[in-house]
Amino acid sequence: MSRPPFDRASDEVLARTARYCQSYRAGQRPLDPTASPREIRDRFCTPLGAQGQPASEVIDALIAAAEPGLVGSTDPGFFAWVIGGSDLVGVAADWLCSTWGQNAAIYQSSPAAAIAEEAVSAWLLELLELPRDSSVGLVSGATMATFVGLAAARGEVLARHGHDYDALGLQGAPLVRIYLSDDAHVANYSALRQLGFGEANLHRLPSDAAGLMHPRDLAEAMEAHSGPKIVIAQAGHINSGGFEALAEIAELARAQDAWMHVDGAFGLWARASITRRHLAAGAELADSWSIDGHKWLQLPYSSGFAIVRHPDAHRRAMRMEAGYLNAAEEDGRSPSAYVPELSRRAQGFAAWAVLRHLGRNGVAEMVERHCQAARTLAQGIERLDGLCVLNRVELNQVIVGCAHPEDEGRQLLPALCARLNAGQRNFVRTAQWKGRTVLRVSVISKGTGPEQIEALLAAISDAWQDVARQAEEPAP
Repeated sequence: MSRPPFDRASDEVLARTARYCQSYRAGQRPLDPTASPREIRDRFCTPLGAQGQPASEVIDALIAAAEPGLVGSTDPGFFAWVIGGSDLVGVAADWLCSTWGQNAAIYQSSPAAAIAEEAVSAWLLELLELPRDSSVGLVSGATMATFVGLAAARGEVLARHGHDYDALGLQGAPLVRIYLSDDAHVANYSALRQLGFGEANLHRLPSDAAGLMHPRDLAEAMEAHSGPKIVIAQAGHINSGGFEALAEIAELARAQDAWMHVDGAFGLWARASITRRHLAAGAELADSWSIDGHKWLQLPYSSGFAIVRHPDAHRRAMRMEAGYLNAAEEDGRSPSAYVPELSRRAQGFAAWAVLRHLGRNGVAEMVERHCQAARTLAQGIERLDGLCVLNRVELNQVIVGCAHPEDEGRQLLPALCARLNAGQRNFVRTAQWKGRTVLRVSVISKGTGPEQIEALLAAISDAWQDVARQAEEPAP
């Protein structure tokens, strides 16, 4: 069967876009947006014309409108959030994904997409050393992965206590008690709310200086409740990078017939590293796990993985049935059996490409390099008078605070942040944590290594001296 001739205008717009993308990723560009919200809005929010415009003009206009408002999240000098740098192999595979235009809903809508996800699922379970018979859903990120894992948990713990969620929903259900740190990531609270849980369900356990709950507090709290229980444990706190005592928590959960979910958005990747896997020891004992692909795996957005030890509970929570969802006995895995979406992007292609590109050793090397870089940064900051590191740096997170309590209210760290960003070679952000303003440094961009850390340390040293000196000068 012959194909229609390729349109020359389409050929040109794809070619010029590819040239621009190569130039964008190869060049040095500002890391901080260079335009105000109003200027960006003026470029994007124009009247929609009655007539369309040529494709090349539209792409040029999009580039012109977006560039001043872009953040340099793919740059090795980006330290503001735990984001990741979009590996170029994944970007290229993502281009192919868009070009192929596959709907990864059921096996028959794209056999290639379905089996790519099958391969990725097996590789992930091997890489992370999780139970090999677990089921995996490829979702948009760790928030949705948390939603999927906790949806499976909801139905399962209610069934253990005689309630049929499929028939009754939450109507008349026994109270499900959910235990988590009072400093757990906001994604957990969001997913729980979306699943129909409210404050009456939540038991927020006190957190230590690293934002982590203590197994002793968890044991006492669970003893006080006889109904269905879910425990959410942290593998990599978003600020401190700390890990809860996963093995102890798993033992408590099993003793109480509770479901244990591990929030491992970025920290679970430590299990791929020989030198860091001890941090997440015991994670394999959980019932479900949520993890991001765009963080340490460096996949393009959107990418996350919902992993569930109990495939039947997973499929039951995500079940979709309709006469038009064709299925044959010889079909492979249907992706939508493990995720909330039906029509969905074929996320498995980019994940397959990046995992194959990096291999087990490549993922391990990247995790180890970033963790060592974070430790080097922390050691350098500790040598600067007036600054201190507030967390135990075992992973990739460094939390910087003022060493002297009297400096807390003088806005020195926001001033330091502004100075660093003004140089346009590093990008950082402050945060509020444990009642303090802190500078939060996340080392996770693929290209970040000793050279970038040395440059960041020099920039922090210079900027801090200026900020501290100006703070001491009398007001005019």
